[in-house]
Amino acid sequence: MKTTSRLPRCGALALLLAAPAFPQPGPAPDHKGHVARDVDAMRKQTQVMVDMVFSFAELGFQEFETSRYLTGVLEKEGFKIERGVGGMPTAWVATWGSGKPVIALGSDIDCIPQASQNPGVAYRDPIVAGAPGHGEGHNSGQPLNITAALAVKRWMQRERLPGTLKLWPGVAEEQLGGKAHLVRAGVFKDVDVAIFSHVSNEFRTFWGTGPNTGLVSVEYSFAGESAHSAGAPWRGRSALDAVELMNVGWNFRREHLRLQHRSHYVITNGGDQPNVVPQNASVWYFFRELDYERIRGLREIGDTMAKAAAMMSNTTMTARVLGSAWPGHFNRPVAEALHDNIKATGLPKWSDADLKLARAVQAELKAPISGLTVALKNLQGPTSDENRTGGSDDIGDVSWVVPTVVLNYPANIPGPPGHNWANAIAMATPIAHQGTSAGAKALALTLVDLFTKPELVAKAWEYFRTVQTKDRKYEPLIGPEDKPATWLNTRIMADHRDAMRKFYYDPAKYDTYLEQLGIAYPTVRTGAPSPAKK
Repeated sequence: MKTTSRLPRCGALALLLAAPAFPQPGPAPDHKGHVARDVDAMRKQTQVMVDMVFSFAELGFQEFETSRYLTGVLEKEGFKIERGVGGMPTAWVATWGSGKPVIALGSDIDCIPQASQNPGVAYRDPIVAGAPGHGEGHNSGQPLNITAALAVKRWMQRERLPGTLKLWPGVAEEQLGGKAHLVRAGVFKDVDVAIFSHVSNEFRTFWGTGPNTGLVSVEYSFAGESAHSAGAPWRGRSALDAVELMNVGWNFRREHLRLQHRSHYVITNGGDQPNVVPQNASVWYFFRELDYERIRGLREIGDTMAKAAAMMSNTTMTARVLGSAWPGHFNRPVAEALHDNIKATGLPKWSDADLKLARAVQAELKAPISGLTVALKNLQGPTSDENRTGGSDDIGDVSWVVPTVVLNYPANIPGPPGHNWANAIAMATPIAHQGTSAGAKALALTLVDLFTKPELVAKAWEYFRTVQTKDRKYEPLIGPEDKPATWLNTRIMADHRDAMRKFYYDPAKYDTYLEQLGIAYPTVRTGAPSPAKK
């Protein structure tokens, strides 16, 4: 008879308890869902930050209130703050976490001269006449980054994940004056991926050669000798003559420069008064082109013309670089991940009031009446030279030292000309609030990918090393002796800050900045196009 050996029941139970535990199959953790819901829960905080920074409206290198406020928010959330980075008093780096990967989140914080504008009003209506305003929408990018960073920080704490978040501001982006100095200061030396948020009327990203030009920004200063302009003009040597001779020469030379180039100037010092021969005068040039060598070539032409103008006027000349920007190149693997998360997030659902404001602004500007963006675009690859715009952004410098992508988020209205009061109209309204929250969600979802998929970071660096920088290496357009132009815009802000301070947003008293200003949303001219009209 065949016998079977059986363990006693107690022995079987002991063996079962001693056996190693194996994870039981089940649903994967909904990391992205948790983070997305946290971003949604912070909509009010996002709105307050957007409105607060809008109300400060500070020009480049003078973003003191803005930086104080944003670093205060981050400090309360446990971020370590380093201030005065790269020799710029308004630059800072906020760090949380430890270990790899290190993900850097950046966005600009400065505004536009003479762009003061009541938000939600579809025609010219300054808050403070002649004062600066957020006529590019830079008030929204850091609130977006902070919202995403806080949601991801809480998730990382719950999951006990390694990794580091670094937030940093684009100081004086309108002067292209800050990011090359942050690169030089080593802000990105330990960073694995950088994501840069920039306001747009679309929700998109791109990879490869970016849409912008690069530039070098140079101020030429001439010194001569004063004299009585009527009594003894022959005894003077006019520095203003030198400025004008240089400008005339440059304007004749334009005909013989490439169509892709852009150059423009302002006279920053034209002398003191007409009856004194100007002994000092200065002119500030932007030289834009599509690559490093051609940018340097324009700078050399400018230097030659300045020297020639000094010789013709019997003056002396000095030059200093005030800013620079490399043409950008952006990372394909990270852009693909970000694009997937933009699609998962989707565009905001615009209200009739939002559409009414957008159409009224477009009608006011005699732009195509298209309303707001309602469809996502496909992921954009490298931009051809023929389609690259005249604009520049110094995020290009960052893109050449670390894998970088740009997140454009839909917080503004299509149609305004850019760098203009009209571009400020939407930037403290539900359009900006919703667009910023949508961007924060897409960014937060992408951060989840970067912190949970080491292969994504590895692919980003593989693209950076084997494609982007294989035949092209970064050489700064600023020289070792060039310092940040931190004196820029000091006088303008001093002239207007007291008047502007009366209109700083007070979220303890008012739900929104529109409420504080007493603006009915939207405020449009009688007969403005309705949302239903095409």
